[in-house]
Amino acid sequence: MDMRLELVPLPSSDVNRSRAFYVDQVGFHLDHDIEPGNGMRVVQLTPPGSACSIVIGVGISDPQAAPVHGLHLVVGDLDAVRRVLLGNGVEVSEVSDMGGGVRYAYFSDPDGNSWALQQISR
Repeated sequence: MDMRLELVPLPSSDVNRSRAFYVDQVGFHLDHDIEPGNGMRVVQLTPPGSACSIVIGVGISDPQAAPVHGLHLVVGDLDAVRRVLLGNGVEVSEVSDMGGGVRYAYFSDPDGNSWALQQISR
C-alpha cells in the first residue's frame, strides 16, 4: 500500500499576498491558480524539487484557522538558501546547529504559517 503526502492546505487571509510571498520571495513554482466557480479559488504551489505542494485559496481552508507550524523544507545548502531568501526580503532566523550534522533556520509566511529549513550533512 502506498501513501504519499502530496498536498498540504494552508490558511491564508489574503490569497494574492500569499501567492506573491511564495512565488516571488520564497521561489515556489506556481502550479495553477484557478477559479472553478461558486467563488472558489485554488492556488497550488510547489517548492523547487519537491513532490509535495501547498494549496491556498478561497474555499480551501478557513482563513481564520490557526496557522500551520513546523513545515520542513529539506535543503542541501542551508547557508545559500538562507542568503537567497534574505535577499528576497524573507525574514529568516539565524542558523541553529543541532549537532550531528543537523542545522536549521526558520521563517514564517504573512499568515504565521511557519517553516523550517533543514540541512542534514551525512
